[in-house]
Amino acid sequence: MRAKKAMLFTLACAGWLTGAFAQEAAAPAPEAVAQAYGMSFAQAWEYGGWIMWVLAAISVFALAMVFYFLTVLRSGAIIPRELMVDLMAQISSGNLNDVRRLCERHPCPLSAITLTALDCLRNVPQCDIALLRSTAEAEGTRQADAIQGQTELLLDIATIAPLLGLLGTVLGMLTAFGSVASDIASAKPVVLAAGVSQALVTTIFGLFVAIPCMAFYAWFRRRASRQIANLEAATSELLTALIGKCDGTAFIDRN
Repeated sequence: MRAKKAMLFTLACAGWLTGAFAQEAAAPAPEAVAQAYGMSFAQAWEYGGWIMWVLAAISVFALAMVFYFLTVLRSGAIIPRELMVDLMAQISSGNLNDVRRLCERHPCPLSAITLTALDCLRNVPQCDIALLRSTAEAEGTRQADAIQGQTELLLDIATIAPLLGLLGTVLGMLTAFGSVASDIASAKPVVLAAGVSQALVTTIFGLFVAIPCMAFYAWFRRRASRQIANLEAATSELLTALIGKCDGTAFIDRN
């Protein structure tokens, strides 16, 4: 639930940033930029055409994903410290039904793995240690894939953005050489300049979007790997406590 709220918040921020980005695109750029690159930001945006709007949209989406990952890839969201302490206390006292209620009240990857282990103890009359561990490990693998896999969105954006820039390059060169191919004598320098400008501008903006996305992806990937390692350690600690209380028999009230 918290992750969904964080996602909605980041998307709302993304909508606001989209409007601000569009206003910035329509506004004239400082004279220093125009002198340095020979065109203002508004002119570059106009040369880029519709591809610039696509790049702007995916860049805003990527920014929303960055804020979202900053929210969900925290230790407090994956392995809440207070929840871990409460679970260990309830397991030590043998109150596994209270453990279940704690996990249901605090949904997170740690809770999902714990609930899977409790379901195994409840549904299998003679649940041995090997089955309990394999069941928890299977759910742990699924949770790890979910944690690591969502960061792939930034990698996808980092791959798509240069391809969109390349598409703009091809379309711009097609516009430029198409005017020459139709009639060399009547080829307008303005059309040639517009086509070449589109080719260069879209390539530059595609790389501007792709490079930060790739950098953030590398950072979040390492961060997700650390959280997965911490999740494995916490799961092992919980399973050890469960096995110590189990003594070869399932001890949850099945009513």
